[in-house]
Amino acid sequence: MTQKKSNLVKDIKLSKDMSVRQLVNSMGNIGGFSGQHMVTGIDILRRMLDDKESFNFISFPADIIATGMRGMIADALHNFDAVMTTGGTIDHDFARAFGGKYTLGSFNADDKKLHSMNVYRLGNIFIESKEYGKKVEDHFNEIMNEIYNSKDYKKEYSASEILYEFGKRIKDSHSILRQAYLHNIPIFCPGILDGAFGTNLSIFAQDHDFKLNLIRDELALSNISFDHKITGALMVGGGISKHHVIWWNQFKGGLDYAVYITTATQYDGSLSGARLEEAVSWGKIKEDARYVTVDGDATIIMPIMFSCLNLL
Repeated sequence: MTQKKSNLVKDIKLSKDMSVRQLVNSMGNIGGFSGQHMVTGIDILRRMLDDKESFNFISFPADIIATGMRGMIADALHNFDAVMTTGGTIDHDFARAFGGKYTLGSFNADDKKLHSMNVYRLGNIFIESKEYGKKVEDHFNEIMNEIYNSKDYKKEYSASEILYEFGKRIKDSHSILRQAYLHNIPIFCPGILDGAFGTNLSIFAQDHDFKLNLIRDELALSNISFDHKITGALMVGGGISKHHVIWWNQFKGGLDYAVYITTATQYDGSLSGARLEEAVSWGKIKEDARYVTVDGDATIIMPIMFSCLNLL
């Protein structure tokens, strides 16, 4: 079959002092593998963010917040309308906002030795126990008591509302909670109780007049679904953060724009491994939507995509 000239595979031509954007532009017709999907994803995200009628989500799991990706995501939040994430994200963002020191380690470390040293391993990131749980507990109680004793205390909060109150009181400009507060972007965290922050909320509620209303955020997501004809999402990793985005968007007929970055395989039937095509069968992504799944490590792919899109 004769190929159109525009579809011919072209060689990448590297040059001295080439910018990231120039490199990515040169990858548009390499005709290969995940690089091609990344270029497509950049184009979809550009269209999504330029569409003034589109309500746009960004979803991500906790692990990348333990890395240098945290500050980059915080800086880019103002480009999106809502965050969907996990309880662990709140833990890592909160701990680091108060000086928690995470260090580079190794995937091949001796975990028994690390345990004896009170060091947690998250992939190739090392976290001393005092830099995580103790940091969260100490500063959680400090801020939660301030909220509890304020004249605006409400006794009952949704997850996004209590995270807004914490973001108001965090001073670290690299914090996701802080930037979400500054730009009035709701952080939806359906699994907020799954982690140190959630555990401390539970303990606080035992002897204080405090209630966490998890249903209220679900109603807010329902309103978003029915109030916006056009929606889009950048979804990083799977699990609850990805699924909660596509779940609520099915009620409006599915996402109009979707980019999914994953390292998971589809052959075990997992949600994390499911290609976006599968979501079309459920009505969670529209049949005529612009969408792509990008296979690869988000800590490599996201900085390239964000740089090309100037998400600063």
